[in-house]
Amino acid sequence: MHNAYKNEVKEFETIKNYYKPIQPTVKANHEEIVYQESHPDKDIENFVYCFWQLKTKKSLRESFVYRVVSDGCIDIFFNHNQPDENFVMGFCRKYTKFPIGETFNYIGIRFLPSAFPLLFGVDAKSLSNQSQELENVLPDFSRWITAEIKTIDSFEKITTQLNQKLIDIIKKKSLKYDLRFFNALNLIFKKNGFLDTEKELNTGLSPRQLRRIFNFYIGTTSKRFSNVVRFQHILNAKPSKQSLKENKLYFDVGFYDQAHFIKNFKTFYGVTPSEAFR
Repeated sequence: MHNAYKNEVKEFETIKNYYKPIQPTVKANHEEIVYQESHPDKDIENFVYCFWQLKTKKSLRESFVYRVVSDGCIDIFFNHNQPDENFVMGFCRKYTKFPIGETFNYIGIRFLPSAFPLLFGVDAKSLSNQSQELENVLPDFSRWITAEIKTIDSFEKITTQLNQKLIDIIKKKSLKYDLRFFNALNLIFKKNGFLDTEKELNTGLSPRQLRRIFNFYIGTTSKRFSNVVRFQHILNAKPSKQSLKENKLYFDVGFYDQAHFIKNFKTFYGVTPSEAFR
């Protein structure tokens, strides 16, 4: 990859270094369902957090409800058994439930915050709080998945294809971005989402510009996004039920009492912290 490009993407390294968007829906030791993640190629790691797969090992007794927690990201995903069923899911301000049947095999790309609009020029706000057919958003990419992804191929082979496809897209892009926006984003990550977005994001953008630019690149306001970053910080800390009681991690990121923390956590996760970390 040429030097001009390497210099250009330096701006995005902070996102990758500071932010690890977790989806903790399926326990690692689940007997019937596998969830796995694969790291992207070095050339695209500033834009893609991971490739992921969620599939059944055998038919379940009842339809599985997949709970997606808020992670601030945009995902492209498809049904491996029928790749023409491909979708995009935008920023979600709260957890989302999907009943996905007794057998399934989904593969996806989790883009780091701001990467999807940057690469594809799509307004993130138009994708927020919903999942929609990829054909309506990126028809060329949708057709490529339908044509190139084979149901017999392994997850490893498919991630190699997806890596190469995204490398090709990025190489052809001239990345135009507002440095003030990325400075604001980096501040949010460095503070783990715990900051007054009206007073502390003084990166040269007016409140109106900040709202407009966050809506375009993230799909929500800087304040809402900060709340998700704060929630993800708690998930990354992997607290136990006991340590949450003893260490009061939530005070460190600005929750003034336990009830406030539990209510906020439940909005993003769908269950209370004690249920999530038991």
